Amino acid sequence: MVPAVIWLIAGIVLIAAEVLSGDFVLLMLGGGALIAAGVSALVGGVVVGGVVFAVAAGLLVFTVRPPLRRRLDRSVEHSVMHTKKLVGVTAVVVRRVDGHGGQVKIGGDLWSARALDGDEVIEPGEHATVMDIAGATALVVGTHPA
Repeated sequence: MVPAVIWLIAGIVLIAAEVLSGDFVLLMLGGGALIAAGVSALVGGVVVGGVVFAVAAGLLVFTVRPPLRRRLDRSVEHSVMHTKKLVGVTAVVVRRVDGHGGQVKIGGDLWSARALDGDEVIEPGEHATVMDIAGATALVVGTHPA
């Protein structure tokens, strides 16, 4: 009965650890450990439990996990995240922008800005296009007066 309890505890710990990884490997190993706990409780023996764990975990990892991952990948919307959504957006220059700094308004938010071309100068009131975001600074190029 002791091997069954050890497999049960291992299974629960592995399944709980899956929350941290999110890759379904620990979940499959935990499932294998739970199956090994059941077999160990019925048949007994450490060796039997180990063999059952190896076979069950292997089958789960190589047969159940791949379709589960594909289904999850299909259900997650693959969209542009965070600051990359701002690339291509038009900004209004609030404080003169040059190669050293400045400030722009992007959709109502004030951003630190720097001219993508270090020699370009964009004056307040002019429009600029966001080309990239570097940290908390928008790299912009001038477009046309407001």
